Amino acid sequence: MRPDAPDRLMLFAAGRGTRMAPLTDHTPKPLIPVAGRTLLDRALDLARNGGARRIVVNTHHLGDQITAHLAGSDVVISDESDLLRETGGGLRHALPLLGGGPVITMNPDVVWTGPNPVAALRAAWDGDRMDALLMLVPHDRASGRVGAGDFALDPQGRIARGGDHVYGGCQIIRTDRLAGIGEEVFSLNRLWDLLIADGRAFGLVHPGGWCDVGRPDAIPLAEALIRNG
Repeated sequence: MRPDAPDRLMLFAAGRGTRMAPLTDHTPKPLIPVAGRTLLDRALDLARNGGARRIVVNTHHLGDQITAHLAGSDVVISDESDLLRETGGGLRHALPLLGGGPVITMNPDVVWTGPNPVAALRAAWDGDRMDALLMLVPHDRASGRVGAGDFALDPQGRIARGGDHVYGGCQIIRTDRLAGIGEEVFSLNRLWDLLIADGRAFGLVHPGGWCDVGRPDAIPLAEALIRNG
């Protein structure tokens, strides 16, 4: 593990989970159970086992339930009850809690099998060359995925838009350029495009199983993946 491997992690738990309705009418998506354990707790297991030492979770939709679920833990809450800022705005809003420099971010609505994605990213991070390192999954192994791929990889591991790799919902990203984005509500896609243009955005292909648990019909897919993992 490189000495500059980030150990601060942001979990995005503020979304409304509209694709997961009606399950999210009264329960925030991160607290939906998959194989007897909530998506949030599964993500926290990966974060802690992968080497994260400070974890921040943002909240908005039914956020009081997430806050209550995490009460007494070491997790810090970034409250977005006033405004849902999307991923880029949410990360920037949480920076006073995370600190400067590169951070790990995770989406909790994903189930992984195989190597821990957080540990793998931290082991592969090279801050001299990289401003972002995204965990990618080949489209043909992306269970529950709807739609085309997100990124292509060049021989050096740099990413470009398009291609047959799906963003897996876990990355390391440098945060200093967030300050230059004027909007309060924006996606991390804005930052990715800046880093891709500079040749500073890279990808790492995950060799294990992966499932996007974004809809109710994906829950049995994720549970089958866990059983067979």
